[in-house]
Amino acid sequence: MTDYQSLPRAEFGFPGPLRDRLVAAVLSGAKTTTTSLAAGYRVAGEALPRPGDRSVLVDSADRPLAVLETVEVRVLPLGEVELRHAVDEGEGHTTLAAWRADHEEFWHSAEFRASLGDPEFTVDDRTEVVTERLRVLRRL
Repeated sequence: MTDYQSLPRAEFGFPGPLRDRLVAAVLSGAKTTTTSLAAGYRVAGEALPRPGDRSVLVDSADRPLAVLETVEVRVLPLGEVELRHAVDEGEGHTTLAAWRADHEEFWHSAEFRASLGDPEFTVDDRTEVVTERLRVLRRL
């Protein structure tokens, strides 16, 4: 077994164009941060990430592409996310409003709401988010 095969998988979004775009941004170095909802960890029964955690970045075809390391983790209300974090997500956002609109579109999608088991789930400024700063340790 290769050393990375025992690591948890780092999956951005759901398989498809969004995931592949985010994976490409990670691999290019444009994406060094990401944001998740704390509720997603609770529903999945997963522990929150911690600095030093390592994971394997996978694409939509479930191919392992890189080993990532979590550098920083913060849990805060959505309304307190800073512009620097949004820009570092590498999706081309230059304002918090644009970043938030894209994230709300994803979090309010039928697919995401189904993953939480709540068809009416919605976010507001008080919604708890988990922000992570990541680095690519090694490409596979």
